[in-house]
Amino acid sequence: MPVVNDRLLQRAHVATTLLRSGFLAPMRPDRLARALYGLRRWGTTSAGALAVTAARSPAQPAIIDELGTLTYAEEQRRTNALASSLQRHGLRPGDRVAIMCRNHRGFIDLTVACAKLGAHVIYLNTAFAAPQLTEVVEREDAAAIVYDEEFAPVVEGVRADRKRFIAWRDGEGGSNGVGGDPIVEDLIAEGDPKGVPAPAEPGRVIILTSGTTGAPKGARRSSPGSLDPAAALLSKIPLHAHGTTVIAAPLFHTWGLAHFTLGVPLGATLVLRRRFDPEGTLRTIARHRADALIVVPVMLQRILELPDEVLARYDLSSLRVIAASGSALPGPLAQRVMDRFGDTLYNLYGSTEVAWATIATPADLRAAPGTAGRPPRGTIVKLFDEHDREVAPGRSGRIFVGNELPFEGYTGGGSKALLGDLMSSGDVGHFDPAGRLFVDGRDDDMIISGGENVFPSEVEDLLAGHPAVREVAVLGVEDDEWGQRLKAVVALNAGEEATEHELKGYVKQNLAAYKVPREVEFVEQLPRNATGKIVKRELR
Repeated sequence: MPVVNDRLLQRAHVATTLLRSGFLAPMRPDRLARALYGLRRWGTTSAGALAVTAARSPAQPAIIDELGTLTYAEEQRRTNALASSLQRHGLRPGDRVAIMCRNHRGFIDLTVACAKLGAHVIYLNTAFAAPQLTEVVEREDAAAIVYDEEFAPVVEGVRADRKRFIAWRDGEGGSNGVGGDPIVEDLIAEGDPKGVPAPAEPGRVIILTSGTTGAPKGARRSSPGSLDPAAALLSKIPLHAHGTTVIAAPLFHTWGLAHFTLGVPLGATLVLRRRFDPEGTLRTIARHRADALIVVPVMLQRILELPDEVLARYDLSSLRVIAASGSALPGPLAQRVMDRFGDTLYNLYGSTEVAWATIATPADLRAAPGTAGRPPRGTIVKLFDEHDREVAPGRSGRIFVGNELPFEGYTGGGSKALLGDLMSSGDVGHFDPAGRLFVDGRDDDMIISGGENVFPSEVEDLLAGHPAVREVAVLGVEDDEWGQRLKAVVALNAGEEATEHELKGYVKQNLAAYKVPREVEFVEQLPRNATGKIVKRELR
C-alpha cells in the first residue's frame, strides 16, 4: 500500500508542477486534435514536441536569431520540408547525421528534421580540430555531416562518400556552397512542407562527452518515456510557458540542448546567438525582455568582468532565472552573481551520462556557497566507498545517480559503472547536514601528497574567492619526496597583483597545511573547452 501511495503522490506532484509552469494547459478542440496527431506520429521526440506546440500556439515566436524570428507554425513547416529534402538526398531512417553548428535556427531545423526522418543525430563540438572531427565522424559512421561554413577547413578530411550540407553561410550565395555542398536553407525551400511518413523507430541523440580526461565518447540517449524528467527540472527551476529564454550555452552540449528540449513543449521563445559575447548577452536580454538565461559558469565570470558602467547600462529586471551547469560553479562566483543580479541563480550538477543529479536554488547557494544542491523529486543520489558500501552521512564517497533519463551506453561499447539501478557520475562528493551535495572532485582527480588525500576543488574554490584571482586550477604533479605536490595555476584579474607567497598564505589561513600548494604559476588565462571546462591535461 505505501508503494501505491508513493506512486500516486509522484503522479500528483508531476501534474501539479506541469500545470503550474503552463507545460500542460487547456487547448481548443481543433488544436488538441492536431497536437494529439503529432504526438501519436512522432512520440516524445523533439518532432513530437514541436508538433504539439505548433498546434497549440502556432503564432508564438519559436526562434529569434541573427536572421530574424520564426514562429512555431513556420518551424513546423521548415522541418517538414527539410526532412523531405534530406530523404530525397538519400538519408534514411537509422542513418547517423553529424551536426557541427553554432547556436542558430539551423541547429534546431536539423535536430527536428532528423527526428521526423528517424535518423540519429551526433552533435559535434565546435572547437574540434580537423583530426579529432574526422576521427569521431569515422568512428560513429556518420552518413552525412552538416556544418557551418566557417568550419569548412575542419571538415575537409571527411571521406568524400559521406554526404555534406552547409547549415549557415556567413555571406551571400545560392546553392553552390563550399565544394558545391547543398545549403540547408535551399533544402528547406525545395522540400515538401507536408513532410515524410513517420519512421518505424524513433531517432536517437548521440552527445559527445567533454573529453577533458581523454578522447570524447559518443553517449546514446533516447527520448524519455514520460513527463517526469521535465517536471523534475521545473520543480526546481521556475521556467514558465511562453517565456523568453536566451540560450548562451552551446546547443551541442547537454545543458544547452536540455533547454531546447524543454523550451519547445513550454512554447518558449528561444533567443540564439552564434557566439557568446558578455555585453552582447546583456544587450540581448534587455532587448527581448528575456526571463531566463542559460549559461555555463565561465560565461557568468566573463559578464562580471565587464566594467560597472557597462553592467549598469542594461535593464535586466525581466530576468527571473539564470541557470548554470556544465562545469563547477565556485561559491564566490555564485555569490557575486546574485549580489549583482538578484537571487535568480540556479546551479545544476550532472553529466552527459547521468543527465542531472542535483539542483541548487538561490537559497541553497546563499546558505552554502559552492553546493551542487539537492536531488529533485524522482532522482536518487547515493554515495558509496571503494568497496561499494554506502557511506555514512558527512563522509565522502563516489556519486551514483538514478533518474528517468535513459543513458544507453557509449556508441563504442561500454558504460559508466553501475550499482543496481544507479549509475556513477565519475565524481566524489559529500552531503552536508541539510542534505545538500558538495562535489569534491573527479573520482580519479584526487591528489595524494605526503599520504594525505586532497581534492583540488576545495583549494580552487577558496582561491577563486581571493580578490585578485580571476580563475584557478589546482593539480597534482609528480614529486620525489611527497609522491605528488599541489600546484596552483592562477590567472589574475586585470590590474590586480598577487604573489606566490601571498596566495600560499591565503590558503594556509583557511585550510589545513597539507592543502597549501607548494607551487603557484601565473598565466594569462586557463585552457578551456567549448563548454567552459578547464582542460587540466593541457596544464600538465
